[in-house]
Amino acid sequence: MNEMIRFPLQLTDSAINRIKTLIAEEANPHLKFRVYITGGGCSGLQYGFTFDDKVNEEDIAIEKQGVVLIVDPISLQYLLGGLVDYSEGLKGSRFFIINPNVQTTCSCGSSFSMT
Repeated sequence: MNEMIRFPLQLTDSAINRIKTLIAEEANPHLKFRVYITGGGCSGLQYGFTFDDKVNEEDIAIEKQGVVLIVDPISLQYLLGGLVDYSEGLKGSRFFIINPNVQTTCSCGSSFSMT
């Protein structure tokens, strides 16, 4: 794994607090929060979020307030300058990304494209 570095993918306090809560509920302090991009949805690309205790050698690790976010290098190219956030409301709770690189999104907001 690469050394912990600061990288232009940020976490909001809301996201950090929710990640800490979920890790505590799992009772596994070694979990990290993985953000990734997959193909799919009506616009071509989708965000994915999962907890992972495995960090691959090529992963980028970003630490903030005790939370470690990991991103693979392929996904990172789509996430540069992005902000990982968390919200709770009438439509439910969710992690989401504010991404300055996105050109278009589908009407429901679950997928996006870069061109």
